[in-house]
Amino acid sequence: MTASVVVTGLGIASPNGLGAKDYWSATLGGKNGIGRITRFDPSSYPARLAGEIPGFVAEDHLPSRILPQTDRVTRLALVATDWALQDAGVDPEKMSEFDMGVITASAAGGFEFGQGELQSLWSRGSQYVSAYQSFAWFYAVNSGQISIRNGMKGPAGVVVSDGAGGLDAVAHARRQIRKGTALIVTGAVDASICPWGWVAQLSTGKLSTSDEPARAYLPFDRDARGYVPGEGGAILIAEDADAARARGARIYGEIAGHGSTMDPRPGSGREPGLRKAIELALADAGVDSGDVDVVFADGAGDPALDRIEAEAISAVFGARAVPVTVPKSMTGRLYSGAAPLDLAAAFFAIRDGVIPPTVHVDPCPDYPLDLVLGQPRPAPVRTALVLARGNGGFNSAMVVRAAD
Repeated sequence: MTASVVVTGLGIASPNGLGAKDYWSATLGGKNGIGRITRFDPSSYPARLAGEIPGFVAEDHLPSRILPQTDRVTRLALVATDWALQDAGVDPEKMSEFDMGVITASAAGGFEFGQGELQSLWSRGSQYVSAYQSFAWFYAVNSGQISIRNGMKGPAGVVVSDGAGGLDAVAHARRQIRKGTALIVTGAVDASICPWGWVAQLSTGKLSTSDEPARAYLPFDRDARGYVPGEGGAILIAEDADAARARGARIYGEIAGHGSTMDPRPGSGREPGLRKAIELALADAGVDSGDVDVVFADGAGDPALDRIEAEAISAVFGARAVPVTVPKSMTGRLYSGAAPLDLAAAFFAIRDGVIPPTVHVDPCPDYPLDLVLGQPRPAPVRTALVLARGNGGFNSAMVVRAAD
């Protein structure tokens, strides 16, 4: 089936804005959510900056019985889902439980919960380890808890492809809706800013060690020095377009096309897979490169990876032929949550006719990109391309467009 699948609700938890309205306002205003870590003392670590979500108090949003069994990442995901369902005008209690599913992505699971239980094990004994440890750490925990909380018994799953996972999960949600499921909760939220999670992230060797929040994460910059991790992401409500219109839903736009590839083995001499992922997404959407009004780039902040992405974009669209933006320059890289957040920004750009900026970047002249810098750029936006890559060679590209 090739039924049109649309997004009707968005729930956002971001370092520079909690909730969709605050996030979009902060992003258009160039608000930086990157700063020194506060969730633990980072003094002894080589990287000390992160994109943390301020002001989130789980007790203000969730029943007390849920708190002992959930990590911070799941609490954020549950609240973002509540906001997304409310935004979509959906009451799960009024829908058939088998017509609703949950497909999210995860790069880490509940790292902080796991760390706490390991500390209890070694400092106090096994009798002090929570039974909830059996699932609270797991990659699929967000999908499971969202399903349970909202009584959703349709297709469920989790996609694990690091930073590319958020797009891959939305693509899988589209496939399930085309098979007949009415509604899928999708997207991703990641959060592992804790000592155990931090050590795991440092192991990649790609984190920025700068202590300057405005100069630490610099995608496509001549001084790029690695990336700053962050927490958060976006949850999307995806529905069959005809069903959404029939119930009078407000539609942000259509999930029009998707492509995913894997990079070849390092040293093989073969071309990286990002360009092919872009071409597959455009073909799946039935659009030409000239139809795309903006590209939301992955923006690795690593010179070698930035060059690969710049070359892929310019090969498909031409040198400086399409506006390119990296709003995650204000939040840090949110792993699987980053690309769904970019999808949300793309839908807002379509709605408002404005491209959000990339901040703090002095572009490297070797990259033939038309970067939107410093300030939002007013422009009619009907079709947007979102790119995402994951550690290990994952590439994903998604085309979204205004609904007819």
